[in-house]
Amino acid sequence: MSDLLTLACDLIARPSVTPDDAGCQSVIAERLQRLGFAIESLRHRAVDNLWASHGTGGPVLCLLGHTDVVPTGPREAWHSDPFTPVLRDGMLYGRGAADMKGSVAAFVIALEQFVAAHPQHPGTVALLLTSDEEGDAIDGVRKVAADFAAQGRRIDWCLVGEPSSAKQLGDVLRVGRRGSLTGTASIHGVQGHVAYPDLADNPIHRALPAFAELAARVWDAVPYPEFPPTGFQIANFSAGTGASNVIPGSAQIGFNFRYAPSWTADRLIAEVDAALARHGVRADIHWHRSGEPFHTADGALRQVVRAALAEHAGVVPAENTGGGTSDGRFIAPLGAQVVELGPINASIHKVDECVRVADLELLARVYRGVIERLLG
Repeated sequence: MSDLLTLACDLIARPSVTPDDAGCQSVIAERLQRLGFAIESLRHRAVDNLWASHGTGGPVLCLLGHTDVVPTGPREAWHSDPFTPVLRDGMLYGRGAADMKGSVAAFVIALEQFVAAHPQHPGTVALLLTSDEEGDAIDGVRKVAADFAAQGRRIDWCLVGEPSSAKQLGDVLRVGRRGSLTGTASIHGVQGHVAYPDLADNPIHRALPAFAELAARVWDAVPYPEFPPTGFQIANFSAGTGASNVIPGSAQIGFNFRYAPSWTADRLIAEVDAALARHGVRADIHWHRSGEPFHTADGALRQVVRAALAEHAGVVPAENTGGGTSDGRFIAPLGAQVVELGPINASIHKVDECVRVADLELLARVYRGVIERLLG
């Protein structure tokens, strides 16, 4: 078994359900410290964060990942225990195999090989890990990035190991992400008897036209280059007393925007407020700003990742900003170019999560190729 596969199995065997790191970062820190990496443990409340760096000064290349995983779901649905790594037909099975302990293991091997070959490399190469990516993402990279900004610490390039690939390793390179804004609206009405609607105010009737308008709207008058359209989705809607002859006095609606850089959270909030006002909806809304959109224009980082994929994988990636969010949204405001490249994402968060063993070995070569081109 290769060193990479051994490390990936060791990490998968640790039940690091978010925000518990379960010792993953300690294993990695001990390995890298032996090679001369400076280790900073940046724990914040219940979240473990690790910054392991080699070299001094700029430019700074950061490899970004997470050691936490989502819950397993019903264990009896798995063909093998989710925290017992299993090799079967060239695949490595286990929770986190693809998202993203496989990438983390490939990062570590690439870093070890690069530093062994270039002990006096220019600039700084670093590994940033958190145990709060799959959870609330409050005390992880968001917190570390805020601290770095306050301290004047800069990152020039950031390679995120999220599972970006679709059918073949490297066929998709994420070059940004849409922003995410979530609202939870409490709609106010007046409870009453369904036979006397004039004596009540039905919050469902009030809210539906307004939210139908928001859902039907085309939000981007002009498509933003390399971004999917801004979208609005209702995720939850609850109301009623359980009785069929009672108009409820309140309703709750949960919704989300995924938005391109042509929008800001403040402007979207103003648009929602205006729509509710037009329809006479009285509501209190709690807003959660998960992250602003970011975009990395074609430059040094995209070019070297493209070159490394061509050399080692023989693939030309589709470069886009699809999918959900990633911790890259917290690093981009530091002035960094940020891209995401990782394994095939077909099994992530699912029962029997898995990754091709050959893809992990290839991924480590690609990651090292990126480091070599930037700092070698």
